[in-house]
Amino acid sequence: MDYEKPFVIAEAGCNHKGDMQIAHEMIMTAAIYCKADAIKFQKRCPRELLTPEQYDAPHPHPENSYGRTYGEHREALEFTLEQHAQLKKWCEEAGIVYSTSVWDMTSAKEIASLEPEFIKIPSACNTHYEMLRWLCANYKGEIQLSFGMTTHEEEERIVSLFEECGRASDLVIFDCTSGYPVPYEDVCLLEILRLREKYGSRVKAIGFSGHHLGTAVDVAAYTLGAHIIERHYTLDRTWKGTDHAASLEPYGIRSLVRDLNDVHDALSYKKDDVLPIERVQRDKLKYRAH
Repeated sequence: MDYEKPFVIAEAGCNHKGDMQIAHEMIMTAAIYCKADAIKFQKRCPRELLTPEQYDAPHPHPENSYGRTYGEHREALEFTLEQHAQLKKWCEEAGIVYSTSVWDMTSAKEIASLEPEFIKIPSACNTHYEMLRWLCANYKGEIQLSFGMTTHEEEERIVSLFEECGRASDLVIFDCTSGYPVPYEDVCLLEILRLREKYGSRVKAIGFSGHHLGTAVDVAAYTLGAHIIERHYTLDRTWKGTDHAASLEPYGIRSLVRDLNDVHDALSYKKDDVLPIERVQRDKLKYRAH
């Protein structure tokens, strides 16, 4: 297997708490300290995404809510299109790729207008076929898509849709278990092998979107063939919100990037029976048969 250089996405999501200054700090930290390749935010239109009943209902976990209702909570965490344009500008200045997950048609159209390098489809929206078709027809960049909480039949329909639209060569699919956080026995890393076998020749690449704790699993995912690694990212895991506890703080992202790059350098065959680094030891230590 040829191992591509790892590509690490720090998924900020809504962990900025709706504060542009926190978002700016997350960008700069991810770029300069963590040395991540990309940072990804989220864009939702709550009025479009939620029914009136869902919008006006209380947050299911009031201690994590940023508003009086679930709809108000979601609105409080949203940035406008103009603010996303500023986030993209900050990313370009910091030398890190900007991206955003889109949850509805309005958000997809808005973010596509910014022409980011890639757009992400979260697991929750990967069967929004109207949105997928619109992106295939109107957005020219890479489309990344997670397969959390998705049946094998739905997976096939999604990949087939991209093939029908002539865009499968721009599609990256992610092995994912949707949970916050996910226990190790539910990570199911070998799904990466299944996705590679079934779709490896049909899509651009296979990625891994992890919601687990620690970073060991991500290294294993990379060695199984998922060179694009996405992890939730926060400045403080104790902050209010459902995603923070399943996120890595800056040191965690930095360590992940370092470890993945080290493993990438180590994944090779010996060029010679005895490497130059071994020759001195061979001359000194090797038993000489008579």
